[in-house]
Amino acid sequence: MAIDKSAVIHPSSIIEDGAVIHANVKIGPFCYVGKDVEIGEGTELKSHVVINGHTKIGQDNQIYQFASIGEVNQDLKYQGEPTRTEIGDRNRIRESVTIHRGTVQGKNVTRVGNDNLLMINAHVAHDCQVGDRCILANNATLAGHVELDDFVIIGGMTAVHQFCVIGAHVMVGGCSGVAQDVPPYVIAQGNHATPHGVNLEGLKRRGFSKEALHAIRNSYKALYRNGLSLDEAKEQIILIAEQNPEAKLFLDFLSRSTRGIIR
Repeated sequence: MAIDKSAVIHPSSIIEDGAVIHANVKIGPFCYVGKDVEIGEGTELKSHVVINGHTKIGQDNQIYQFASIGEVNQDLKYQGEPTRTEIGDRNRIRESVTIHRGTVQGKNVTRVGNDNLLMINAHVAHDCQVGDRCILANNATLAGHVELDDFVIIGGMTAVHQFCVIGAHVMVGGCSGVAQDVPPYVIAQGNHATPHGVNLEGLKRRGFSKEALHAIRNSYKALYRNGLSLDEAKEQIILIAEQNPEAKLFLDFLSRSTRGIIR
């Protein structure tokens, strides 16, 4: 066990031998930290937090009561392999959030990036890859192997099917069921989720120019409003992307999509 002298740990908490606790970490009452866990500088565990397995947590995270990170996943094929969980920096992980370790059949790691907000009772299943500055609202559920790119918002009570990919700057409305991939910049809503335009307000808040917004809207129209096949839409988006690099995100996304996009 390696605990920095500046760490503050409540005497009721259990830190197993082998755990690494960096400078200025605060661990409140009744927490459990397993032997293969590393907690980065300035991170705070409020109380009753469980962190287990081969788990690495970055700096300046706030982890609230009853959260469980790095525990055994719910994949019935899992046989105790030393798969991992990785959490970046400056995340806010609220009450009763669960983040499970990866599987050898997947990516071997469940990963959450930086500056994310996971609200109460959100679930991140095995092998998920969550980017930066995402928001999972209360009771949002990611099934196994889901990928969220940066700046994704998942509404409350929304479930995302396993292996789905959600593109950057997407907003998925509450109480939705996402069964296919969602291209970047799109607003999706419903069960099963369908496209409802471009996330213009979110893009404006993030400083996208008028020219970029125009290109994104034209790319969206090529995909969803002009009656084109997917291949024909790609050809139009290639032309748009030659002048506006923001549109290239559509092309990069479509090359990754394996489940087909929402229509």
